[in-house]
Amino acid sequence: MPSPQKAKGSGFEREIAKYLSEKYNESFIRAPGSGAYIGGKNQSRTQILHEGQIRSFKGDIVPGQTFTKMNVECKFYADFPFHLLLSGECKVIDTWLEQLMDVADPDDCNILFMKFNRKGRYVAVQSKLTWVTDNFLYYTSPKLGDWIIMEFDSFFLNNSTLLKAYSGSTDTTSKQTVTNNILTIET
Repeated sequence: MPSPQKAKGSGFEREIAKYLSEKYNESFIRAPGSGAYIGGKNQSRTQILHEGQIRSFKGDIVPGQTFTKMNVECKFYADFPFHLLLSGECKVIDTWLEQLMDVADPDDCNILFMKFNRKGRYVAVQSKLTWVTDNFLYYTSPKLGDWIIMEFDSFFLNNSTLLKAYSGSTDTTSKQTVTNNILTIET
């Protein structure tokens, strides 16, 4: 029987997979072993796996078929030291970002989903991509660069199409153009 913390985390991974499946009408599932199979010290295993296998063991969520460049980590904790984000050094989020980036490929769209008891759900994405938001925290990880943290529902309200485009969608029904580092999608 899994520990209560592990069950809590697995439940959040299933919640995110279900949300993404419904949002994009594709099958997203919780990854077997939650990314530990090829993460961290096990990265050498990628040498013997084919692309589909790597994608299945990369991160906490196996993305939908058209999301070939999506890399996801999910964290659900009782509390979070938001004040440390503003101080410029938050070891908790640095650890989570390291776990996310351990298995990331250079062109991946890396996304960290976070949930905290009685505080809500949040999303952290790399600021190297253009995102639409009116409220956010900007965090610079000493090792992993600049990240934008947004409230979950607001993120998806404003960025659903962008997330799909950045994640390698093979959507052929929309016209995408990039001008001055701004992605425009016409559907």
